[in-house]
Amino acid sequence: MERALKHKYLVGETVYFTASNVARPAASGTYEVVRLLPFDGDDCQYRIKSATEAFERVAKESQLATG
Repeated sequence: MERALKHKYLVGETVYFTASNVARPAASGTYEVVRLLPFDGDDCQYRIKSATEAFERVAKESQLATG
């Protein structure tokens, strides 16, 4: 049985990113969702951007929360 996955967050939504990988350090904090990305296994992915950084990051839905 195939389970339909849906992104929980929308483009433009503000989310809180929690870095979880010690090998690739990232700044936890508030980010804006800038693009919905394809699924990675059972987890949705997003491209997110912080106002304090010049670049975008890729985050899994399990690393994001709303405040």
